[in-house]
Amino acid sequence: MRLEIINRFDFSPIYSGEAGSLRELAERAVKAGVSLAEANLMCADLAGADLAGAILAKAYLYGADLTGAVLNYADLSDAKITKADLTGADLSLAQLTGANLHRSVLHRADLSGANLAKADLIGASLRHALLVGANLRNAFLVRTDLTGADLTAADLTKAEIALARGLPLTDWDSFALIGGVSP
Repeated sequence: MRLEIINRFDFSPIYSGEAGSLRELAERAVKAGVSLAEANLMCADLAGADLAGAILAKAYLYGADLTGAVLNYADLSDAKITKADLTGADLSLAQLTGANLHRSVLHRADLSGANLAKADLIGASLRHALLVGANLRNAFLVRTDLTGADLTAADLTKAEIALARGLPLTDWDSFALIGGVSP
C-alpha cells in the first residue's frame, strides 16, 4: 500500500512510498538519510523500529508506540513525544533537548548518555531506566517515577524534581526544587 509521512505544520509530504506499514516506511526513510524533522507520527505503531540516527527534531509522536524501538544517536530535540510508550527503547546518546515526554512510559529504556536538557518529563514513568551519564540539566521531572532507575553520573543540575519518586540521591545542593524545599 502507498503510505506517506507528512509535515506536522504544513502537511506537505516528507517521505512516501509503497510499504506494508508505517514502521517499514519510517525505517526506509531513515536508512535513506531522509530527515523526518517535523514529521507527524501521531499514534504511529513504530514498535521495534530501527530508527538509529534518525532526525526527528520537532516531530509529533504523541501517543506513538515505540516499545523496543532503536533510537540511539537520534535527534529528537523539541519533539512532542507525549503519552508515548517507549518501554525498552534504546535512546542511548540521543538528543532530546527540549523534548516533551510528558506522561510517557520509558520503563527499562536505555537513555545512557542522552541529552535531556530542558526536557519535559512531567508525570513520565522511567522505572528501571538506564540514565547513566545522561544530561538532565534544567529538565522537568515533576511527578516523574524514577523507581529503580540508574542515574549514575547523570547531571541533574537545576532539574525540577518536586514530587518525583524513586530518586536515590543524596546531594541535593545542585537541584532547583519547585518551591525551594528539599526532601
